[in-house]
Amino acid sequence: MAKVNLNREPMTKQDPKVRGKNFNQVALGYSDEQAKAEASRCLQCPKHSCTDGCPVEIDIPGFIKAVLDDNMPEAVRILKDKNSLPGICGRVCPQETQCEQACSLAKKEAPIAIGRLERYVADWERTNRGALNPRAEPPKPTGKRVAVVGSGPAGLVAAADLAKLGHSVTIFEALHVAGGVLMYGIPEFRLPKEIVQAEVAYVASLGVKIELDSVVGKVVTLAELLESGYHALFLGTGAGAPMFMDIPGENLNGIYSANEFLTRVNLMKAYQFPEYDTPVLVARRVAVIGGGNVAMDSARCALRLGADEVYIIYRRSEVEMPARREEVENAKEEGIQFKLLTNPKRYIGNESNWVVGIECYEMGLGEPDESGRRRPIAKEGSEFILDVDMVVAALGTRPNPLIAQTTPDLKTTKWGTVVADETTGNTMKNRVWAGGDIVTGAATVISAMGAARRAARDIDEYLRG
Repeated sequence: MAKVNLNREPMTKQDPKVRGKNFNQVALGYSDEQAKAEASRCLQCPKHSCTDGCPVEIDIPGFIKAVLDDNMPEAVRILKDKNSLPGICGRVCPQETQCEQACSLAKKEAPIAIGRLERYVADWERTNRGALNPRAEPPKPTGKRVAVVGSGPAGLVAAADLAKLGHSVTIFEALHVAGGVLMYGIPEFRLPKEIVQAEVAYVASLGVKIELDSVVGKVVTLAELLESGYHALFLGTGAGAPMFMDIPGENLNGIYSANEFLTRVNLMKAYQFPEYDTPVLVARRVAVIGGGNVAMDSARCALRLGADEVYIIYRRSEVEMPARREEVENAKEEGIQFKLLTNPKRYIGNESNWVVGIECYEMGLGEPDESGRRRPIAKEGSEFILDVDMVVAALGTRPNPLIAQTTPDLKTTKWGTVVADETTGNTMKNRVWAGGDIVTGAATVISAMGAARRAARDIDEYLRG
């Protein structure tokens, strides 16, 4: 038996000193030679534990074998049979805690770089469309109509899966461009908007109609959509309402929610002001509150906008930090300073009501709380002041209450999330399914996609009687 290469193929990245001043992609992708070298590490295990670890059930050994065999059209076919958004997943899915964690090689050392190979296949497809076999005959129309509310990852996947099954699907998107959090929440240097729009176009090519500037709950209610001829409805509106700490000084000028800050920078291209006329504050010393991927994205955007010093303020230690390890390391390489075991007590303003500092506690860690992480506890008498002139609060999100307020028979939790069956996505309202962050609260792109696939299957079963 040939000796297994335990070392995964590295991916080239921009130099930290260079990339900290631009919004271009940090990771540059695999070359053909690198992709084949990495694919050659796959053991082609008979049990396919990696597929079991994938929320959208991709035949991972199958597409990797096609890469190794230089059969790229087949690799694309296998990948897109289960995943309509591979270029997105290959960049932002936390494979290290899912399919790669389940890889047999992970027991010894480095698992197969499944995400990097997925990105490689998706990027190959975009530049080699003429080499692909024509799409199979469209499915026979069922005559059933489905409304999908929201064009983020859950909405796009639900729409694509239902269209492939022969249903007539219309997506209703509140913003002026499709993509949801993929467009407004994730920076260009992690997920180029060109990639998102290419995958939105693929979903549209399946026959899905996309209605933009359509605020469901405002211009039309769920009940009105169902009364207008739609046989079923999927809710994938995500969790876009910001959360705050409710501490003194939170209303000072210069304090953003991460939602507003990232929307201005990403969707409204404030980093290209005045070419794009949406301004954003360019500060010298910036503090970002939080330890997730959104906090890393916010801090790295602030750096690229010209900040001299950027701090991540997180109340636990790095071990408990929920952000991907890759994003934490990228932030450190770029010079982001981590103030761990630190928590704001109050914001300090000047006579013009602009933030000029944060009074913080030093924190210790107690026993684990309901999240399984050790509970942070403020140390008495440990207060200190950090001078800043801008703050971004990246403390999590909850669903916008608009749909719940206009749909009284849609059951929600005290956090505003929709109550839905974990396996099927079925809600307490007849003919309405839901999946993604609107059900779970803020989570990952791939978990939203997995929930959407399960819901689409159940919707299809219902529509077929």
